[in-house]
Amino acid sequence: MSTLAARAIRTARLDLLPLRVEHAEEMAAVLSDPVLHTFIGGTPETPQALRSRYRRMIAGSPDPAVSWLNWVIRLRDEDCLTGTVQATVSPSGHGSLAELAWVVGTPWQGRGIATEAARGLVDWLGHQPVQAVIAHIHPEHQASAAVATAAGLKPTDEWHEGEIRWRRPG
Repeated sequence: MSTLAARAIRTARLDLLPLRVEHAEEMAAVLSDPVLHTFIGGTPETPQALRSRYRRMIAGSPDPAVSWLNWVIRLRDEDCLTGTVQATVSPSGHGSLAELAWVVGTPWQGRGIATEAARGLVDWLGHQPVQAVIAHIHPEHQASAAVATAAGLKPTDEWHEGEIRWRRPG
């Protein structure tokens, strides 16, 4: 499996931009609401801590068979960052597997941004050498379940660290 690289993705209202260290300052504000971390865990990070984390993420996986693909979500009309989407692509028994995650800052939730970004990412992955797309969602996180459904994923009976595995049929 060759390593994939994040490329800019354009949707109707959004630009999914490959993650850069320079995004840390604005993203620290986007992700600053402690309530946002209820299901994703952790606590809000400072710009300095995010810069360090983004450097590690951009450097890529220590496993050359695994691609860490990370984007920030820019809402074009407001010219601001609103969240992130990511895919970790790794080999599996039946070709490569992309595990998705998304987060949208509290002020932008409820506007379909996560849905549009996840759909854009799933569509992009459909043109890559990826055979399966999954996400892990907390059973009480109804908003993320709705995003996964809109992106074409369906819940399975598999669990991973207290979360339900969702999979794109195909």
